[in-house]
Amino acid sequence: MPESMPEAMTESTTTRTLHIPTADGQSDAFAALPGGGGPYPGVLMYADGFGIRPALREMARELAGHGYYVLVPNFFYRHGPAPVIELPERIGEAERPAVFAELMPLIEAHTAERTLRDADAYLAFLTAQPEVGAGPVAVTGYCIGGLLATRTAVAHPGQVAALAAFHAPVGADGPDSLAELTAEIHFGHAEGDLTPEGLDGLNQAMDAAGVGYTSEIYPGTVHGFTMSDTDAFDPAASQLHWDRLLSLLDRTLTER
Repeated sequence: MPESMPEAMTESTTTRTLHIPTADGQSDAFAALPGGGGPYPGVLMYADGFGIRPALREMARELAGHGYYVLVPNFFYRHGPAPVIELPERIGEAERPAVFAELMPLIEAHTAERTLRDADAYLAFLTAQPEVGAGPVAVTGYCIGGLLATRTAVAHPGQVAALAAFHAPVGADGPDSLAELTAEIHFGHAEGDLTPEGLDGLNQAMDAAGVGYTSEIYPGTVHGFTMSDTDAFDPAASQLHWDRLLSLLDRTLTER
């Protein structure tokens, strides 16, 4: 187990490859859940721009080991099943330009309208699973996935009780876009992604929304600090991310 992963509460997890019906086709997805029968609180996890791959599957399994049903959709499904592009085993600085040359058109094509159509389908699918409890759900995401998680929480205020996003452009839609948030929030920012002034502006928007939140810059980090298959990976910051995420879920998802 990687150094920064928390010790799981259950001895085993079950994993599944699934297909989620959407308004635009079928989204392939990865699910991880505890080895028992449930019911468990549901967590919708959006990957970073590199998508579903071994590092993300391991993160989903680790979270599931703490008692959650974790659903990770391939939000690039319109372009093919995951992995949508060929990825190196380790994504270092030398590999990034070529990888992002392929990824950026996919990211730019994934509009807010697509995000919201898909979010409806993902949440409906997640909450319909027999192992998922009847209570509220959480959404979490990394990089671009953090923005998708934020949009999902804004659009489903009565259903999403917790929102977490890490090294993510969560304010990309403007401060007014956060006004409808009702979920409790944790935003963990990379030091290289957000200035203290930018953090103040973001936090003021959440103050105006009247939600409970923590929003902090993780010291000494660069974009992608949670991803163990990249050069950006920071073990200490990744552990802090797990601490913050698990604490948030424990407070907000009471269906056990």
